[in-house]
Amino acid sequence: MVKRVFKIFHKEISGLHEAAYFLAFFAILSQLLALVRDRLLASSFGAGGVLDLYYAAFRIPDLIFVTAASIVSISVLVPFLAEKLDLGVAEGKKFIDSIFSFFFILILGTSLITFFLVPYLVVYIFPSLSISQSVEFISITRVLLLSPIFLGLSNFLASITQVYRRFLIYALSPLLYNIGIIIGIVFLYPIFGLQGLVYGVILGAIFHLSVQIPFVLAQGLIPRFSFSADLSGIKKVVFLSVPRTITLGVSQIALIFLVSLASRMSEGSISVFNFSLNLQSVPLSIIGVSYSIAAFPTLSKLFSSGQRVKFLEQIITSTRHIVFWSMPVCVLFIVLRAQIVRTILGAGKFSWDDTRLTAAALALFTISVVAQSMVLLFVRGYYAMGNTKKPLIAGLLSGGMIIIFAFALIKIFNSFPMFQYFIESLLRVDNISGTAVLMLPLGYSLALIVNCVLLARDFHKDFPNFSSAIIPAMFQTFCASIIMGFVSYLCLGVLGGVFNLNKTIGIFSQGFISGLIGILALILTLKLLKNNEVNEIWKTMHKKIWKARPIAPDVPEL
Repeated sequence: MVKRVFKIFHKEISGLHEAAYFLAFFAILSQLLALVRDRLLASSFGAGGVLDLYYAAFRIPDLIFVTAASIVSISVLVPFLAEKLDLGVAEGKKFIDSIFSFFFILILGTSLITFFLVPYLVVYIFPSLSISQSVEFISITRVLLLSPIFLGLSNFLASITQVYRRFLIYALSPLLYNIGIIIGIVFLYPIFGLQGLVYGVILGAIFHLSVQIPFVLAQGLIPRFSFSADLSGIKKVVFLSVPRTITLGVSQIALIFLVSLASRMSEGSISVFNFSLNLQSVPLSIIGVSYSIAAFPTLSKLFSSGQRVKFLEQIITSTRHIVFWSMPVCVLFIVLRAQIVRTILGAGKFSWDDTRLTAAALALFTISVVAQSMVLLFVRGYYAMGNTKKPLIAGLLSGGMIIIFAFALIKIFNSFPMFQYFIESLLRVDNISGTAVLMLPLGYSLALIVNCVLLARDFHKDFPNFSSAIIPAMFQTFCASIIMGFVSYLCLGVLGGVFNLNKTIGIFSQGFISGLIGILALILTLKLLKNNEVNEIWKTMHKKIWKARPIAPDVPEL
C-alpha cells in the first residue's frame, strides 16, 4: 500500500492537457484551503487593526522572495537543469550545487540585512502606525523573514521535480503551506498571540519545502554548499533572471505602495484590500496560472523548432479557452459578490459592513482577472520565444501605472463628491465609512487591463493573425456572460424572498442556485451562437483528452 502511494506521488505527467487539468485540480484544492484560512482569520479578527498589522508585515518578506528567489524560479532554472542532467547526474549535481551556493548566500544575506533595516523601513513605508504597532510590526516582520528563505529553497528544489515532470509534488506544496497557516490560526494564536499567526506561516513554509525533499533525495540531487562554484553557469542564470526579477520586484513594490496607502485610511482598509485580492486570485490561479504553466513547455518546443504557425495556434487556443473560462466566472463574481464574500468570510467578528466593502473591492479587482490571465499567457509566450525585453517593459509600465492610477483615483475620490457618490452608489456602499480603499483595486485593475492591451498589441504586431482569431470568440463569450449575469441577478431578487438571508446557508443557497441558473443560460446562449469552445470542451470530456499526447517536450528542451 505504501509503495503504491509513493508510486502515485512520484508519477511522471508529460501530456500538456493532462498537466493543465491536473494543476487546475490541485489549484482548486489549494484555493479551497486558502478560503478556509481567510474565513478563520475574518471570523477571529474581522477587518480591523490586528489583521491590518498581520497583512502589512508580509510585504517586505514577499518583496525579498519574489526578487531573490526569482533567481531560481522554475521558468529560468528548468532549461539549464534539463540540459545539465542530460549530460549526466554528476554534471547536473555540480550545477545544482553551484546555483544553490550562490542562492543561499544571496537569500540569507538579504534577509539578514533586512532584519536590521526593518525599524528604519517601517518609518517610511507605514508612517501612520503608532509606536506600539510599529514595535509589533518590526517583531513579526523579522520572524517572517524566515519565510522567503524556506520558500526560496523549496522553489529551487521544485525546479528539479519539474524537470522530471513530478507535478503532484509541485501541486501539493501550496496545500501544505496553507495547512501550516491554518495550524497557526487554530492552535498557535491562542498560545502566542499575533506571533502565533506568524509561526504558522513559517510552519507552512517548512511544509512547502519538506514535500520536495524525498524525491530530490532519491535522485541523489540534494544540493550542498560548494566553495568551487561554476561562476560561468551562475552568470548565465543570473543574466537570464534579471528581467524577470525586475518585473516581479516592480509588481511587489506597487503592492507595498498600495498597502502603504491603505494604512493611511480607516482601520481595516488593509484587511479589506487583502481579503478581496485573495478572493480574486481564485479564478486567476485555477484558470490563468494553470493554462500558462501547462502551455509553457509546449510553446518553447514549438518556437525553438521553428514551428511558428503551430506556436501561434497554441497561443490562440490557450487564449480562447482562458477567455471562455475566466470571463463568465468574473461576471458571476461581480453579480454574486456579496453572497461569495458573506459565505466565505461572514462569520464571527466579520461584520456586514466588512462584507459589503470587501465585496465591492472584489468586484473592482475581478474586472481585470481576464486581463491578468491573458498577461500570464503572453509573458510565458514571450519567454518561450526567448524575448524577455517586452515582458520587462510591460511589467515596468504596469507597476508604474498601478501606483499612478491608485494615487490619482484617491485624489479624485476625495476631491469630487459626485465621483465618490457615483462609485458608492454603483457598488452599494454609500452609507458606510472607509470607501476610499476601493480606489486601490480600481487603480490596480485599470493598470493590468492597460498592460494586457499593450502586450496583445505587441503580439498582434509579431503575429498579425492573432487578433482576428480571438476577437469573435471573445465577443461571443462576452455576450453570453452578460446574459448569464442578467439572469443570475434576476434570480437573486426572486430567491431573496425564498431563503432566510440572515443565515449562511440561506445566503449560500441564494447565490448557488442563482449562479447555476445563470450558467445554464450561458451554455444555452453559447450553443445558439455555435461557439467552438463549447464543442471542443464537450469533445474533450468524451475523449478524455488528457490521455492524448499532444506535443510533449523532451526533458532537455523544457
